[in-house]
Amino acid sequence: MVAEQKQTLRSGGEKSVGREAYHRASQLLKSDNRVLVITGMRRVGKSTLLNQLLSEVNNYSFLNFEDEKLMNFKIEDFNLLNEALIEIYGESDYFFFDEIQNVEGFEVIVRKLQDSGKKVIITGSNSSLLSMEFGTKLTGRYVQIELFPFSFAEYLKFKKIKLTKESFLIAQEKVKLKVYFKKWLESGGMPEYLKYKDVNYLRTLYDNILYRDVIARFNIRRQSTFKELVHTLVNNLTLPVTFNALKNNLGLSNAETAKEYVHYLTHTYFFYVLFCFSNSYKAQLRSPRKVYLIDNAFHSMISFSSSENRGRKLENIVHLYYRKTAAKLFYFKEKGECDFVAFNADNTKELVQVCYEITAENKTREINGLVEAMAFFKENKGKIITYDQEEVIKLPEGEIEVVPAWKFFSQEINY
Repeated sequence: MVAEQKQTLRSGGEKSVGREAYHRASQLLKSDNRVLVITGMRRVGKSTLLNQLLSEVNNYSFLNFEDEKLMNFKIEDFNLLNEALIEIYGESDYFFFDEIQNVEGFEVIVRKLQDSGKKVIITGSNSSLLSMEFGTKLTGRYVQIELFPFSFAEYLKFKKIKLTKESFLIAQEKVKLKVYFKKWLESGGMPEYLKYKDVNYLRTLYDNILYRDVIARFNIRRQSTFKELVHTLVNNLTLPVTFNALKNNLGLSNAETAKEYVHYLTHTYFFYVLFCFSNSYKAQLRSPRKVYLIDNAFHSMISFSSSENRGRKLENIVHLYYRKTAAKLFYFKEKGECDFVAFNADNTKELVQVCYEITAENKTREINGLVEAMAFFKENKGKIITYDQEEVIKLPEGEIEVVPAWKFFSQEINY
């Protein structure tokens, strides 16, 4: 089995898109003795990133624990497994373990290897990988990189679109950029789905997440109700929801069951929840949560078609951007609402509203929600991200920059 995995490890051939996470992962691979943990939903490219890192070292061992032959693997079997790895790979300084969370008590293996001076790199598609047990055994001894679907910059690489800084000044290039942004907004950034454009692949992936990663793992008996909850969340994407409302809508016996279901889904990285900012942690827990999806492709597949979807998809990708870049992320609500309050690592804040199109009907509402947040956080700048509008709004309270989304996301491009 180890030999079979080695044979297929680098097969498949074509050069993959360089990921934004690769540079940091490469640095951590060689200059940091902590365990490198790569997390993210199924099929976002963790194995590909692992494969790219493999090419940087020679004396490594690799094992994918999703192999059916390892279904009954126990940590007590590790000595036998290690013998097989030595036989196939020789003595190794680097150990790459894909989807190791499938092994109960895997943290014992990781700790043992690290204590012996080995560099360990592991991936997992379930946040239980970073469980309390793992954190206890390896406190301060691991560093995490969370991988997401393709960003706009990675999508352009995938499409082999080359741009320069001057592209924004050339009308034809700007139009091309807008066209590809619209496609990315709709189709998302799941690598294999973009490659084959096969909706059946997307449905199979969705089913695997629901049935293998949640229903089977957590022994959910009311499967139809659970699927209804998923559809409810997708169709209420970006809107504040409460567990009590979910309980009533789905006919559940208590709100705690709805809370558990949502928690299981966030474990798979399929959904993210966003808390309302408050200086009181208890108040944060009591407030409605906003729900976001890992990728817009699933929203296109599951949701009912409506004109509101455009705005929700735009807000969803802005959420993913700040989920990656911000140290802490909230929404803010008083009389009005501000979609995102992003706390950066250097203690600066970004106050961001998302509106597909500013109109005479919604302009006051969008500005007032942002101005409330600016006053609360004592900031004199805010931002409204639209689909294709651009201006600077001067107010007594400060300045609001209205920026088109295609330009906002283009800041990730390395020219």
